[in-house]
Amino acid sequence: MVDHANLWTWRAECARYKPVDWHVTLHFMGSVPSHELPKLTAGLQVPFEPCELVLDSPQQWSGGLAVLAASKVPAELEGLHQRLAESIAGLNLPVESRAWRAHVTLARRADTSVPPTRCVPVVWPVRSYALVLSTGRPKERYRLIDTYRF
Repeated sequence: MVDHANLWTWRAECARYKPVDWHVTLHFMGSVPSHELPKLTAGLQVPFEPCELVLDSPQQWSGGLAVLAASKVPAELEGLHQRLAESIAGLNLPVESRAWRAHVTLARRADTSVPPTRCVPVVWPVRSYALVLSTGRPKERYRLIDTYRF
């Protein structure tokens, strides 16, 4: 992934994510009250099969996002996404209505950055998933709440 990110032509104004912050979001849940976390943590334990996600499509999305996306999502990961959606809905939390696109965000404010013309696919092994809190702080962008392993 680092090799791929280094192939972009980054403009000075963009805010690149550090490798420690790279992730594939399965569901964005917004604000969840802290007293709901134990119920949420337990409710997100769903069965899944390990797989490999191939990130092979550098893209610039609206809003200035630079991403490396997957042109195809494995059935195992689609299944995990669906089971998590059902679990989230069962906890009376909102489920994102937009279509899910598997990707890793590399930078924000990257409108004028230039993606590489060639892309060596990045294979992302999926052996676990996590519940993560977005802090809103660049120094510690995310805080791990729980990990769910195969």
